[in-house]
Amino acid sequence: MKRIFLSLLGLVALQLQAAAPPDHQARFLAGLSVDATELEPLAREEAWQTHSASFHRAWLDLEERQLSKIRTWMPSTLNYIYEDPSPLFYTFSGPDFLYANAFYPNASTYILCGREPVGTLPDVATLSDGARAGALANLRTALNAILSFSFFITADMKNDLSQTQLSGTIPVLYVFLSRAGCRITSAELVKLDAAGNLTTEKSKTPGVKIRFIGTTGKEQTLYYFTTDLSNWGIKTNPAFIEFCKKQGQGNGFVKAASYLMHMTEFSDVRDFLLNNTRNIIEDDSGIPLKYFAADQWMVSLYGNYPGPIELFKQHFQTDLDAAFKAGASGDLPFGVGYQWKPGISSLIVSTAFRAAPKAQAVDE
Repeated sequence: MKRIFLSLLGLVALQLQAAAPPDHQARFLAGLSVDATELEPLAREEAWQTHSASFHRAWLDLEERQLSKIRTWMPSTLNYIYEDPSPLFYTFSGPDFLYANAFYPNASTYILCGREPVGTLPDVATLSDGARAGALANLRTALNAILSFSFFITADMKNDLSQTQLSGTIPVLYVFLSRAGCRITSAELVKLDAAGNLTTEKSKTPGVKIRFIGTTGKEQTLYYFTTDLSNWGIKTNPAFIEFCKKQGQGNGFVKAASYLMHMTEFSDVRDFLLNNTRNIIEDDSGIPLKYFAADQWMVSLYGNYPGPIELFKQHFQTDLDAAFKAGASGDLPFGVGYQWKPGISSLIVSTAFRAAPKAQAVDE
């Protein structure tokens, strides 16, 4: 009997030595069942049980308050965007696959970016019990803001995820993919050269490429790259923008973007979106209304515009305020962006009349 017991322990050890596939890693991090997988023994730990129960409660609340309402509103209000399989450019996103997928579940390719580091591919079995418990707790802390308010507090998230061996954005992407009902088929670290091509050479633009089967049953791809989208950042390292250009015409999504594209220093990424997207869904922190030329874009407004929060009050848009007062296209049954409470949130939905609308010249 002792020999059999030791053999079983050896078998478990061998199973845990080989890294579990990314889908199992993702389910473990998301607090979802990993029964009958190589990670099942780790799911018996008290720390994981606590993690799973906490995430389950948080997701039930988020699903009822936000995600289910977005998934109902999009096809009934903007079905032509909802069904569009074009690539999605989500600038200033950080690892927010969750809302990208809720608004654009049929995108063939999701391209996300931010200043947050990519990190390494998780392997939870290599961590000690204590390190694993700490990593799961830090992951919950890092996700608290987006689960509660619909956006990341970037500085806090970078701090939380740098304090653990599960570092960078990949653990967050894994959690969101799993909780969105997606099944990861592969994940690999990637890099871009200056021309926007994937490369194995030294690179300033690290990233991750994740293939998955989405809720539509089709294979989709998610990229996340660490990059600087300021004009200076693009000038010194155009890799990310060049990569996006190679994807052809896509759709855009902007949320809680610190009003960066209101500034001259971020005009290049603003012009990229205006020239390379069919549709853009954004809150007021994205591209200012004045840049959507009336002869090139059809603009629809949803919800209410109370203006920016106090931190960004200097970015109040008088023309956007007047447009909302003249009459929005419809209500918004959920909160989004910095004004995250229902009833005071707004979305600007812009659809290009032509395949490649030109950016409008506007005095800064």
